[in-house]
Order: sequence, then C-alpha cells, then structure tokens
Amino acid sequence: MSLDLNADLGEGFGAWTLGDDAALLAVVTSANVACGFHAGDASTMRAVCAGAAERGVAVGAQVSYRDLAGFGRRFIDVDPAGLADEVLYQVGALEACARAAGTRVAYVKPHGALYNATVHHEAQARAVVEGVRAFGDLPVLGLPGSRLLALAGESAVEEAFADRGYTPEGALVPRREPGALLTGADAVVARALRLAESGEIVAVDGTVLRTSARSLCLHGDTPGAVDHARAVRAALVAAGVEIAPFAA
Repeated sequence: MSLDLNADLGEGFGAWTLGDDAALLAVVTSANVACGFHAGDASTMRAVCAGAAERGVAVGAQVSYRDLAGFGRRFIDVDPAGLADEVLYQVGALEACARAAGTRVAYVKPHGALYNATVHHEAQARAVVEGVRAFGDLPVLGLPGSRLLALAGESAVEEAFADRGYTPEGALVPRREPGALLTGADAVVARALRLAESGEIVAVDGTVLRTSARSLCLHGDTPGAVDHARAVRAALVAAGVEIAPFAA
C-alpha cells in the first residue's frame, strides 16, 4: 500500500524555534505548515516552503484559531463567518510563501483545538470547509468520522496519528489525560506498521479501531520526535510500504 507521512512544521515564531524542521523534511512526505495564527511567521513559513519544495514534500496549510499565546490549543467560540475568513486568510498567506518557493499549497489541515472542535462542532467544521472552498478545491485532512470530513465530501482525506492515544470511540485522548501520548519508539513504530498492514489502531482500552487513513501524522514537538519519525519511515519501507504524499 501507499502511505503519506505528515508532520507539523514551521511552529517557531520570531526568535523562538520549536522542533527540527530540516530533519523532519528529510523524513515526511507532507508538511503541515503553521500559518501565523497559532505559531509561525512570514520568514519561518517561507523557509519551510523552500525546504519542502527542495525535497519534493507537499505543503499543507495548518490553520488555527487566532491564539499565539495558547499555541492554538484552547477552544475559542469564534463567529463562524469570521472563522471562515481567517481560514481563507491563513491559506492565502501560506500560498504566497509557497509560490515564492516554487511550489503551492496542496491541502489544508486544522491545528490543535480547532482540529478537535471540528470533530463534533457543526458550525465551526462548516466554517473551515467554507474558508477552504473560498480559496479553491483543496483536500482537507482530518479525523475519520468527523463533521469536518463529512462536510468536506470528496475533498476529505482521513489521517491517523502515530504518537497519540485514541479513545474507544476513535477520538484523540485529550493531552491532559493519561495515555494521550505514545512516547516510546517501539510503540510508535508498532502503531504505524499495524495501520499500514491491517488498517487498525488500538485504543487506550484495547479496543481495535478500523481505519482507512491515507496519511499518518508524526508530531514534531514531542520528545524524540525526529528519531521516532526516522524509525517509522524505515520500518514502513522495510515492510514494503510505499511512502508518498496523498496530495501531489
């Protein structure tokens, strides 16, 4: 089978850096680039786009609430019309950086609290989709079974997480709760292989979840993230899995 590997990149801001963008660009096939609302700035966005273009990595807009102080991990009860406009704004800003680097924005993925909200929040899920469609016909990456993907229709692309815990219902375990993160390389690799080979993910209580996810997210801001990403890619290649972006 073919599987895309994506990671959140460009999450520095000004003098502050987060994660190793250059190292992860050598591993992943899709880069979820922060667009300045939860992290990232113009120079960081342009640098990541240039690195992605050089390596043939697809560029995705990781859109968020306007929440730099909270890193986009706090729910905001924002007006849906305003949220749609802010999604459009973020995609457009990244597109400018991507064009300057000789590439383009190939897909959109919400970040953090917005990602989680659009699983069940009808109005915000619709606002994200409307913001994307105002820009163009781009794939939308999200959680299987979410309202976001239901509203995205044919543009929907399901993803799974290599290093996040799942509830028995298929949602992500909140970061503040036990089991939210898989921290050992062996566990992360095992999750990736089972997904690729069987289309299965094991929830925190042992429930086996079926998924048709085409993209696997490797977080760049967790301990050992680069080593985990390299181990996952090596194990998938050894198992005969083709590693390729879902959005060419």
